[in-house]
Amino acid sequence: MLPDKTSKREKAILHIDGDAFFVGVEVAKNPKLKGLPVVTGEERGIVTALSYEAKALGVVRGMPVFRLKKNFPQVIILPGDYAAYVKYSGKMFDIVRRYADDVEEYSIDECFADLTGLDKPLKMSYKEIAERIKREVREELDLSVTIGLAPNKVLAKVASKWEKPNGLTIITEENKDTFLKQFSIEKIWGIGKATKEHMLKKGIITAYDLKEKEKDWVLDHFSKPYYVMWKELHGEYCMQINPVIKTEYASIQKTRTFHPSTSNQAFLLQQLSFHIEDACTKARHYMLTPKKLSFFIKDEHMRYVQTTITLSAPTHAPELLIKAVEEKFDTVYNSKTLYRATGITLLNLIHNNGVQMDLFGETDRVSKFETIHKHIDALEQKFGKRIVHLASTTRKEDGEGVREEMDDEDRNLLFL
Repeated sequence: MLPDKTSKREKAILHIDGDAFFVGVEVAKNPKLKGLPVVTGEERGIVTALSYEAKALGVVRGMPVFRLKKNFPQVIILPGDYAAYVKYSGKMFDIVRRYADDVEEYSIDECFADLTGLDKPLKMSYKEIAERIKREVREELDLSVTIGLAPNKVLAKVASKWEKPNGLTIITEENKDTFLKQFSIEKIWGIGKATKEHMLKKGIITAYDLKEKEKDWVLDHFSKPYYVMWKELHGEYCMQINPVIKTEYASIQKTRTFHPSTSNQAFLLQQLSFHIEDACTKARHYMLTPKKLSFFIKDEHMRYVQTTITLSAPTHAPELLIKAVEEKFDTVYNSKTLYRATGITLLNLIHNNGVQMDLFGETDRVSKFETIHKHIDALEQKFGKRIVHLASTTRKEDGEGVREEMDDEDRNLLFL
């Protein structure tokens, strides 16, 4: 256990991670689903989240719904209710804030909290505080969470991955090496596939292997973020808790990788349309409007082709942005090339009250679309995300053009 008596140098960082959070919320809304194989993603045509029971059957995230129905007919398929997920997320973080002032909302289903020094005023050990949070989330929200407690963020994330679901793991200066020796390097927070391969070539198999490298070796072979990671594996506190709730963005990006690669123009445009609709929903939430739009397609050799469009009038109406992309698509598309990813970025974002009227009625036309989307946003708030969506983003049920999602930023971008 982390020491109950703390000095300025002794930190107690908690990481709380919702267990199968989206499906957990669905079960909390409808307890009859408890213990059953459940997935969400019906409205997208792919599995976006799944229960542990579905995972045990062999269902994986990104599986096309048509394949799921064929191979696992016993699985219950639900549409995503993102308004509910955001609501439950906020309530979960509110429970954590009962015990800690410094809470960093890292994503829709996880957060960090600094418990340092709170053991005395709360008259509880750090473990007891964590147990109290777990119990209150379960009793009030009917959600299961896993908690990691450690001297810093990196080790707290190691701890929260250790015993899922519904676990509580504490890593201390004394026991950290025991955990790190059993923790494969790719599971460390911040290490992606490419970095994993690079580390494996350097003989770094476990988190302990990285920790045991000399400082100069780490600095010679890796960039600064990995040096910070190395220091935290040693137990140092480097990455501060950021309690500021994000309320605006310099840009909004949506990307997705699919498999297998394709040259199907209609499918690629459908993916870009899907990105635009989701990004515009987020922009409207923050009362932001883009003046420019950038989009790219990436081929199977990892080459990007990108273009940027200056809009005739600032807008977050997806119909108008999709039309602009369709008009420019042929400038980046080659029918003989296989593509594996698409993405869009809303740029030069301004607050809605900063949008200027133009001389030719373009803003009036934009306003009509945006009035429609105000009503759509209200419907989504009440009934769930994508209860109304553009026909250009609808996936086909027969599997034509459907691709498994391999790398999806939706989880983070859902966090409004």
